[in-house]
Amino acid sequence: MRVLGIESSCDETAVAVYDADLGLLAHRLHSQIAMHQAYGGVVPELASRDHVRRLLPLVREVLHDARSDRESIDGIAYTAGPGLIGALLVGAGFATALSAAWGRPAVGIHHLEGHLLAPLLEPDAPSFPFLALLVSGGHTQLVDVEALGAYRILGETLDDAVGEAFDKTAKLMGLPYPGGAALAKLAESGRSDRFVFPRPMLDRPGLEFSFSGLKTAALVALRGRVLDDAIRADVARGFQEAVVETLAEKCRRALELSGHRRLVIAGGVGANVRLRERLAQVAQGAGARLYFPRAEFCTDNGAMIALAGCMRLAAGMRQDAPIGARANWELGSIGA
Repeated sequence: MRVLGIESSCDETAVAVYDADLGLLAHRLHSQIAMHQAYGGVVPELASRDHVRRLLPLVREVLHDARSDRESIDGIAYTAGPGLIGALLVGAGFATALSAAWGRPAVGIHHLEGHLLAPLLEPDAPSFPFLALLVSGGHTQLVDVEALGAYRILGETLDDAVGEAFDKTAKLMGLPYPGGAALAKLAESGRSDRFVFPRPMLDRPGLEFSFSGLKTAALVALRGRVLDDAIRADVARGFQEAVVETLAEKCRRALELSGHRRLVIAGGVGANVRLRERLAQVAQGAGARLYFPRAEFCTDNGAMIALAGCMRLAAGMRQDAPIGARANWELGSIGA
């Protein structure tokens, strides 16, 4: 089984080829960050138009890199949601056209399922079942992953996702877009004892998250201050420590409640070095192992979509007709 994967849910156009026996053969990604920087965030219409321009050249390049052609591709996987509906429709339409032209089945993939399965791209991959912390710009969830398509949400954010909180706090500090990675880098030089922010919802039981109040606490700390490099670094350090400790404690509770001995971290925020360090400590204390994809597969990419598509198609989980695109799509509802 060899699958072409297409990702176009937001502002990255990504394509990959994954082979069930040989693994990942090739992947390419075009980021639109430079185009959206002037607006301080993603402009959906611009994102959609750029996907139209980029997809065909990227497919040609990836097929060349993978030493593959249309005859060697057994199926086409594409991100069907959630995400920006215009961007999703570009990818879905493109994949559907290829499916018809090549006479190969197409399968729509849930974007978050792709992230959950991304650690399986690594040589030391986790086996099912496992506990997953899914942290990105749009989602913060603890997921009980029993098998392919069997996902149960144990806890999720009640307001801002953790990546969104990082980006919004970075914007308050005057950091350039996208701000989350810049804030994390700045935190490395900050003092840990100058700003101690609250750890949201750790004073009560449960596995839910909330980050809007933490963002407000950072705003209050910044108000009325001259924002020099030292202040920014110290606020960044305090903010990041609050986020990391909150996520770590919730993971500890989830490991205890679920009984899992494998913890997966997935999504863009999963590339945060401090978070990885802290979760490694949590996993060790719980007698569990921590798994995560390499940094380039934490953020949106085509490799995770190709892998998920390969697994679904190989297991016979295919649709006779493409499922289209959905801006909103609950992970727990996708099934097998």
